[in-house]
Amino acid sequence: MPPSTAMPSIPELALTMSFPWQFMAASLYYLPGTILSTLQQRDFRTLLSWSRFQSAWFGRFWAWAGPQVRSGAEVAVVPLLEGRVTRGCVVDLPAARHPGIAGTVLEIGPGSGMWVSIFSDRYQSGEEVKSSPKGSTPAPGNRGTVTRVYGVEPNPGVHHLLREQISAAELQDVYEVVPVGIEDLASSGRVAPKSVDCIVSVLCLCSIPEPRKNIVELYGYLKPGGRWYVYEHVRRERSNSWPIALYQGLFPRPISFSIRCILPLALCCCMLPDVSERYMLTKAGLQGLSTSSGHT
Repeated sequence: MPPSTAMPSIPELALTMSFPWQFMAASLYYLPGTILSTLQQRDFRTLLSWSRFQSAWFGRFWAWAGPQVRSGAEVAVVPLLEGRVTRGCVVDLPAARHPGIAGTVLEIGPGSGMWVSIFSDRYQSGEEVKSSPKGSTPAPGNRGTVTRVYGVEPNPGVHHLLREQISAAELQDVYEVVPVGIEDLASSGRVAPKSVDCIVSVLCLCSIPEPRKNIVELYGYLKPGGRWYVYEHVRRERSNSWPIALYQGLFPRPISFSIRCILPLALCCCMLPDVSERYMLTKAGLQGLSTSSGHT
């Protein structure tokens, strides 16, 4: 099924265009509380260190934002991880062409752990999904048993939330938190090259440093035939919606300023314009991959 080319409704357009501003406002809402909490704890070391303070601020914000993001994205992310997404569209099980997650998984940017429960065999979506035998590649549209997860999360402000989700999913013996950024993953020695069956990245590639370099390096952790499951908010390279095109064309400077100067501060280095289909596939030097104009 090809991606839909129907013109979005006016409410959908309004939501799309206002979402980055709403998300920034929500993050800024938690700024005074973070300052007050830090002062009450007399944690002057955090107050005098921007990186430590931003981590604490982001942790407080993401404790609220994580469940909201999962609620909005679950309808697409869960089928993606089950192998039921083709050309950016969710398909029924008989039409599925790709296997779901299984084996050893490298999760990039798990944040507060909003997707941790999906890696548990106890998790089931709305449809019955049969797990494949351990060590085998699942059939199209089916997930397999996840035997190991490495969650690469450099922000210590969310580690306690992430570990709470790991405990809730009873994955203490399966899920390992790797407290480094992907740029330091190789030097950490925690994950060997060509050792993982799947990479999962959900709404996080906008925050990685040097994306051209690090996206290519991440592919090096996959075993031959491994799979990368990507769900991202990306810049529109092409649009059938004239309001979006007009919005991007009339206000490039204020939008660029807010996204490049304010958004990284409020959302811990998020850089929306730096993620696109073309960037990930072409500039990263990855050929022979297909994508769609959707968000997956």
